[in-house]
Amino acid sequence: MTALNRVPSLMARAGTASALTLAAVGGSIAVPGLATDASAATIASKALKVAASKKGAPYRWGATGPNRFDCSGLTVYSFKKAGKKLPRTAAQQYNKSRHVSARNRKAGDLVFFHSGSSVYHVGIYAGHNKIWHAPKTGDVVKLQKIWSKSVWYGRVG
Repeated sequence: MTALNRVPSLMARAGTASALTLAAVGGSIAVPGLATDASAATIASKALKVAASKKGAPYRWGATGPNRFDCSGLTVYSFKKAGKKLPRTAAQQYNKSRHVSARNRKAGDLVFFHSGSSVYHVGIYAGHNKIWHAPKTGDVVKLQKIWSKSVWYGRVG
């Protein structure tokens, strides 16, 4: 009898089995609604989805959602919904993030626009050189191509 064939009898004898026990005997378990490690969404990807879900929400200076946002308000809201607290302003978020190079950026990383050493805008990297952001008064949350080379990237972790 192989280890895999013994799994049902082991489970029946024990009543329950942990995923680690099953793995040790070569079995597997499927639990509805529980994602595997390989497919589990990261905080960053969850935040990215939240930001995208706010497409068309009006910009309002100082707003942190759920219906209106400024740039850092959108990132605060998105990451909070994903389970991570961020500081309020773009500059504070830059200082609290783990800085990554453009080459190592990933979807869900923060994109900081700067003039010299001053950060003035933030969005969430969506891949393909695009960000979700709340641009300015009179505009709405949208997906837009990164328009400047004066950007830094930060990873929330």
